[in-house]
Amino acid sequence: MMKSVRQMSLRRMGAALFGLAVAGVALAAAVAPHTARAEVKIDITRGKVEPMPIAIPDFAGPGDAGRFGGDVATVISADLERSGLFAPINKAAFIQDLPSLDTQPRFTDWRTINAQLLVQGVVEPQPDGRLRLAFRLWDIYGGEQMKGQAYVTQPENWRRVSHIIADEIYKRVTGEDGYFDTRVVYVSETGPATKRVKRLAIMDQDGANHHYLSDGSNIVLTPRFSPTAQEITYMSYYNGSPRVYLLNIDTGRQELLGDFPGMTFAPRFSPDGNKVVMSMAKDGNSELYDMDLRTRRTSRLTNHPAIDTSPSYSPDGQQIVFNSDRGGAQQLYVMDSQGNNVRRISFGDGRYATPVWSPRGDLIAFTKMKGGEFYIGVMRPDGTGERMLSNGFLMEGPTWAPNGRVLMYYRQEANGAAPQLFSIDLTGFNERRLVTPQGSSDPAWSPLLP
Repeated sequence: MMKSVRQMSLRRMGAALFGLAVAGVALAAAVAPHTARAEVKIDITRGKVEPMPIAIPDFAGPGDAGRFGGDVATVISADLERSGLFAPINKAAFIQDLPSLDTQPRFTDWRTINAQLLVQGVVEPQPDGRLRLAFRLWDIYGGEQMKGQAYVTQPENWRRVSHIIADEIYKRVTGEDGYFDTRVVYVSETGPATKRVKRLAIMDQDGANHHYLSDGSNIVLTPRFSPTAQEITYMSYYNGSPRVYLLNIDTGRQELLGDFPGMTFAPRFSPDGNKVVMSMAKDGNSELYDMDLRTRRTSRLTNHPAIDTSPSYSPDGQQIVFNSDRGGAQQLYVMDSQGNNVRRISFGDGRYATPVWSPRGDLIAFTKMKGGEFYIGVMRPDGTGERMLSNGFLMEGPTWAPNGRVLMYYRQEANGAAPQLFSIDLTGFNERRLVTPQGSSDPAWSPLLP
């Protein structure tokens, strides 16, 4: 069965400047139908699930093209394993070689090593110097192909296509969009706590392609990704005064958004990318404002003697969550995006901060401080279903993967060591450190790359 042709444009990525075109076509498979068997699927809405065994041999290929095959398989395996939902099988256990996509898997051989899924792939040179990367995803016990796709790209972009393949596998098996073809911008921290150097840095979600976006001459804080473009806002102190900048990661073009003496966090973008919402202190009082990025016009959204800060839009742009002490303690509130209909949604013990709305719209992540500890938690937009996912000495700054199923944040231990980035599944399992060259804080997860 042939599937439709898919065209994709992948933009240039950071300093590497990608600029490639990727064309995807499904691959036909001639296998016997097994209609009586339920399809292989992972339900990621449950609690902890047993990782599914998956075999990912090196992608086959002739000559120089073949040298990419092992690296492609390694990146795909690492992406899927890091999700906590897949358990790649050691290649030493493989019985069958798969020299081409025309080689039919011997399903009994793969069942012998307890594989439930098999990824079969090739890397082939093209006459114009590009590479064709193609794969098939097989249901071993059903004996059926679940997915087939091919991509043509420049050789230097093999890693990006590997992430895209991992996303396709994740989506086919879980029913949810993947999050591997993404980047993370964060604040890199070096030096003693009393004289910390903070630089803006960016990397792929797996830590690869790491590079710095600022030189450390000025402190940078709280970068935020635009949901519609490879653009970020961040705050930087210049001569002791906070400034907010817009930075296009693809082009390197930087633009001053404004001087904001009363600001403590960089603004967050609206879902359409045309506005930002922010907290500013004027006349000794912190209120929420939005700014139209096209006209630079600001509008005041709140008017209350309490401290209102840390606003974040809902994915439809109709609501804003923020934290405020207007009820006597720092709690979470939701209001219409025009500043009307303010209502409190958090009522638990402790203080709540840094709320951020899930891209799916179903949850709000937050930081909670209680009993001398910090927590990363989630709740529904109406305040029900509050759950703590992780706790520690100091934990802050949650940011969502674009599929709304994984959170990233930073944590610091009591020994005073530099903070580090961690991710955790929405269910509260699979907490992992994301290794960075130096200390790291204030992460922001990008949307899926265009």
